[in-house]
Amino acid sequence: MAAPIGPYTPAVRAGDFIIVSGQLGILDGALVEGVQEQTRQAVANLADRLAEHGATLADVAKTMCFLTDMGTFGEFNEAYVSAFGDFRPARSTIGVAALPFNGQVEIEAWAYAPR
Repeated sequence: MAAPIGPYTPAVRAGDFIIVSGQLGILDGALVEGVQEQTRQAVANLADRLAEHGATLADVAKTMCFLTDMGTFGEFNEAYVSAFGDFRPARSTIGVAALPFNGQVEIEAWAYAPR
């Protein structure tokens, strides 16, 4: 699992919620190539962080997604749907100027997982 790239906690439990900090498409310490690959890897990293707290992607209530190029929104959506399967949490997607490691995609999540 990727180590945090800054002074933050990757995931915390707050009562019945698990809040996962933004995840990039990093695998084995390096950013994967392409918007779709980064999206799938970011969701896989979210799943790993949730698992640390006994939760799954099916527990995600809300995601906040960041794209450096809104022109890739269609590609992002395809990969996002593929990664989440039939489950659709609430979501916001925002265009940003830049992301750490020159990533193209970052995804954070709030999961509801009562103890």
